[in-house]
Amino acid sequence: MKKVPSPSFSAYKPASLTSSRIKKENRSVNTCHELLLCRELRRKGILFQRHVSTLPGKPDIVFRRARLVVFCDGDFWHGRRWSRLKLSLKKGVNSPYWISKIASNIQRDKRISSSLRHLGWSVLRVWETDIKNNPVAVANHIMMRVSIRLTKLN
Repeated sequence: MKKVPSPSFSAYKPASLTSSRIKKENRSVNTCHELLLCRELRRKGILFQRHVSTLPGKPDIVFRRARLVVFCDGDFWHGRRWSRLKLSLKKGVNSPYWISKIASNIQRDKRISSSLRHLGWSVLRVWETDIKNNPVAVANHIMMRVSIRLTKLN
């Protein structure tokens, strides 16, 4: 994957020290929705690896034999319902920073997914609220995708 430099947000200032501290404490791995999904997949007896650093984007969940990766995307950070979120951000504090930040994350996600597909991987992105609302349904969907991929590869 071609290395794309991270955008600089140095021109932007945090709305407050408190908001800056809170945002810095957000996890990038082992989020509650990710752990919830992993627990459900383990209950179903399906084997997987986590946070494989040798793959582009360091996917949250990896099924090597099926060549399927899963990203558990947070609704805010990865821009779910982007047009609505963008409008909401425009009304808030520090809107240029947040709009730029989330738009950059969306573009990075697209580049990573494209890179993985180019390497022969199937990419599945699942949203935080979908996992929290029904982890069983999300796990079942993943199991179905793993099964389909294994059938195609064998």
